[in-house]
Amino acid sequence: MGLGQVCAVYVLLSALMCGTLSKKNDEPIQEDKDVLVLTESNFNRALKLHSQLLVHFYAPLSGESLGSILEFAQAASELKEANSDVKLGGLDVSKQKDLAKTLNVTTVPSVRLYLSGDKYNPVYCPVLKSSASIISWLKRRKGPSADLIKDLSQLEKFTAEDDLVILGLFKDVEEGAVKVFYEVAADVPDLPFGVTGNEQVFSKYGRTENSVLLLRKSKMAEHFEMTSETVKDDVILFIRIHEMPLVTEYNGKTSSKILSSVVQNHLILFMDKAGKGFKQTYRAFKSTAKEFRGKVLFVLIDSGEPRNGRIMEYFRVRKEDAPLVRMVNLTDSFQYQLPSDLMDIQTFTDFIESYLQGKAKLKLQSEPVPDGWDKQPVKELVGMNFERVAFNHEKNVLILFYSPWSSDSRALFPLWEDLAEHFSDSEDVVVARIDITANDVNIRMMDRYPCIKVFPAVYAERVRSIWSSKLTFTYLKLFIILPKRGQCIGK
Repeated sequence: MGLGQVCAVYVLLSALMCGTLSKKNDEPIQEDKDVLVLTESNFNRALKLHSQLLVHFYAPLSGESLGSILEFAQAASELKEANSDVKLGGLDVSKQKDLAKTLNVTTVPSVRLYLSGDKYNPVYCPVLKSSASIISWLKRRKGPSADLIKDLSQLEKFTAEDDLVILGLFKDVEEGAVKVFYEVAADVPDLPFGVTGNEQVFSKYGRTENSVLLLRKSKMAEHFEMTSETVKDDVILFIRIHEMPLVTEYNGKTSSKILSSVVQNHLILFMDKAGKGFKQTYRAFKSTAKEFRGKVLFVLIDSGEPRNGRIMEYFRVRKEDAPLVRMVNLTDSFQYQLPSDLMDIQTFTDFIESYLQGKAKLKLQSEPVPDGWDKQPVKELVGMNFERVAFNHEKNVLILFYSPWSSDSRALFPLWEDLAEHFSDSEDVVVARIDITANDVNIRMMDRYPCIKVFPAVYAERVRSIWSSKLTFTYLKLFIILPKRGQCIGK
């Protein structure tokens, strides 16, 4: 083949490849419920096609992501119907790990707005809990982020629209400190914002300086004075702390607010609202809340409400156990129970202070120790006998932490029986399991089950967790037959 023929073939192949690539680039990006399905191969093309691209970074197995996925899809449909210029896209970080790393996505769910194809300088926005707040956030970026209140008549209409509104009182509604207020309004899209410079409104609320008011049912609940040094985050923190009433009752409307609160410590009163002594206990509970505003969120769960069965099951509280008080922190799974049947202001205060000082004792739930728990090859553990078995310095203990309603957990039961039978003659090996949904253990646990941990006999060896998508008899046996000081343990 001559040089001319080689060149001709090369040109032909190049043309075919370009045609194939061109065809691929012309193909529409796949959508799921009006949300672009973004991947490493189409992300740059999506940026070129859409000058305003709002991207939702999520992980399907994340509890928080599940709710935001549904709301994001609803917002996408509404924006499509309105012929909006903004396009919404979703990126599964569990599948697109390299792209997530390139974009420096470190938390999920998270939302970013990409403008004019700029891949590396997005606008970071709060994780929005509803489709309405997503759309409101986008609208406030383009237009006024707060309604201009011109007189008392307009104020009355504004405050009547919602139980809770944010009102900015500024002598200058265009320049100066008010700009910080507009930035806050843009980043808090789930609440109505109004702004005014009207002197009658200032007088109505007894204010003379630039202020941010939190109005609950038209009445001033809290106020925040603005200065030249006030920054956006200061005002947002003020709003997020005080938007919740002193005591928030858990229900379908408030659950997302409670779970997303900036206050991580929650004091929960489980009590039947129709029961004896409720009013007196509630008054003491509410009065205590004033002192700890911003440090502890006070929550009421009506134990007499059938719809609260799921949340009570989560906290392992039976209806007959109420009334009782628990302290929890959203960053871990530990619970602390009020160690008294007396429920008054002083008792609540002492308990909270002991918790904040790190002196409160953990509430460890346990089922009764079952009869014959150690007679079968697989030992049945509960909270009360867990530490005695797991931290026995003469035994190497393999424990399955399971959830009874998890199919993945139940699938491991036959394998656990086989392992236990295999090591039944080994005095230094214990194979056990524990229902982690019904028993508390004083060790750090993951949120997903089943979870497998090895507790070695030698204290110098740390507890190890076993993670594998393909758990087999041979694989698990290796974690028990380990060299300890030059010897093999077990069979």
